Amino acid sequence: MLRGLYTAASGMLAQQRRHDTITNNITNLNTPGFKGSSAVTRTFPETLISVMGGANPPAGSVGKLSLGVFAEENLLQMQQGDLQQTYRSQDLALVSDLLIAGSTFDQSGKSVDQNGAVTYKPQAYFSVLSAQGEEQYTRDGSFKTDPNGTLLTADGNEVVGANGNPIVVTVPWERVTVSGDGRLLDATSGQPLQGAPQLRIVRVDNPNMLLRQGDGRFRYAGDPAGINQIAAGDRVEVRQGYLERSNVDAAQSSIDLMAALRAYEANQKVIQAYDRSLEKAVNEVGRV
Repeated sequence: MLRGLYTAASGMLAQQRRHDTITNNITNLNTPGFKGSSAVTRTFPETLISVMGGANPPAGSVGKLSLGVFAEENLLQMQQGDLQQTYRSQDLALVSDLLIAGSTFDQSGKSVDQNGAVTYKPQAYFSVLSAQGEEQYTRDGSFKTDPNGTLLTADGNEVVGANGNPIVVTVPWERVTVSGDGRLLDATSGQPLQGAPQLRIVRVDNPNMLLRQGDGRFRYAGDPAGINQIAAGDRVEVRQGYLERSNVDAAQSSIDLMAALRAYEANQKVIQAYDRSLEKAVNEVGRV
């Protein structure tokens, strides 16, 4: 009987984590460049029953017996978000549609070939420096400049140029035009600004290797060969005066939030039923 309690309790914990993940997505609906995430659940290994001293039923009778589920991890959803025009010259958005020859990607950005090999759609990111000097990546292009003209993210991290150094602009930003490939130009002459290089925009071959660091920044945890500066011909464009909105679907998130709540309540009622059964077994049957 207690096995059912453990199963229902694990379901409640999994739905609670799913609820927290969806709530975080909804909270960041208006955060520029935010990438939503989804909680992934998995059943407990059947061997856990044997470790606890039990035995699985024969496959021919009632099948395998599991002890419920647990929330294994949160997967990021790296799809492109919609663009919002802000008319602010320091707001920059990336529009990327990077392709891989022979791969057709679904809506989630995944391609599976005939042999079952999975390929993920590459994505493009701005390169910034963390407070510790580590290179990190973001899609939040709501930039600003400090009194010295250094280009910063909204939370104060330096934006990196193609030469690997922070970008410093010595003219008012009203005179700066950012080209589609990330070059900083004089709006009057159309010539490159002196000392202001091209933005460092990187191509991440497997976005699932990015780890969220907070404030819209990510750290790459994969093979260094899987991240490179974009090259000529890559389908990446910088849009000045625009911001990329969060890619969270508000309607779908509301549906998922309600589903998680209902599933949590269902597991809660199972636990209450077991509690009443145990109470009767102890207080009534136990007296006989």
